[in-house]
Formats: sequence, C-alpha cells, structure tokens
Amino acid sequence: MPINRQPVVSSDIASIGYDEASQTLEIEFKATGAYRYFSVPRATYDGLAGTPSPGKYFLQHIKGKFAWEKI
Repeated sequence: MPINRQPVVSSDIASIGYDEASQTLEIEFKATGAYRYFSVPRATYDGLAGTPSPGKYFLQHIKGKFAWEKI
C-alpha cells in the first residue's frame, strides 16, 4: 500500500504522508529513513502537516504513542 509523501520544511524530517482509510502515517526522516505509524488519527496528521516545527511535533505527539515499523 504505497502512501504518497509530501516534502516538509524540517531539519529532521524529509517528507510525510497519510492514508486515511487505514489511519497509517508515513514519516521519512533525513537521518534514518522511512517509518510507518499505525492507528494515527487524522487530526494528528493534520497537526504534523500544519506545524512550523515537524520534528518537535513528532516528539510531542507521535513518538512512543503509536505502533510503528521501519519501511
């Protein structure tokens, strides 16, 4: 299930994408590659997409809160 990612302005994150049907979030980090996060509410993705600091938002709202896999 490929998810289209869009580039973001961030020192840590290269791109993000979201599949609403499966509530799956993909984040590509500049240093470590791409990861998929599961059961992520749309509001969390919208917050990540709209924040001026994606790396900080990730640390506060996503990291450690959702099941994930490296892709």
